[in-house]
Amino acid sequence: QVQLVESGGGLVQTGGSLRLSCAASGRTFRRYAMGWFRQAPGKEREFVAGINWSGGSADYADSVKGRFTISRDDAKNTVFLQMNSLKPEDTAAYYCAAEDRMTRGIRRDPGPYDYWGQGTQVTVSS
Repeated sequence: QVQLVESGGGLVQTGGSLRLSCAASGRTFRRYAMGWFRQAPGKEREFVAGINWSGGSADYADSVKGRFTISRDDAKNTVFLQMNSLKPEDTAAYYCAAEDRMTRGIRRDPGPYDYWGQGTQVTVSS
């Protein structure tokens, strides 16, 4: 069992930055692929970024590529999402997710992820 707790959300102006953190419980964090997803009111949950179990590969949605960076610190059981040049359309609840999968690939479909956090709200004002 893995528990995920996100933090770092908040209110920021357009062009600002935020760093989200997702702390995971459990001793097997390093075997999990990690993903960040977001969901705005009235919209479906969408993939934002993912990183594989080893940290050797990462993937980003086109809408955030070049602005967001995902990373992981296995010693701290934590995955991060550095968000720069934020836009109003980035406003959403952000969720981290974990999938027990030790491959190079990263899934963009939320279905296969095994564990989810409760989410942290990011609001970007114009």
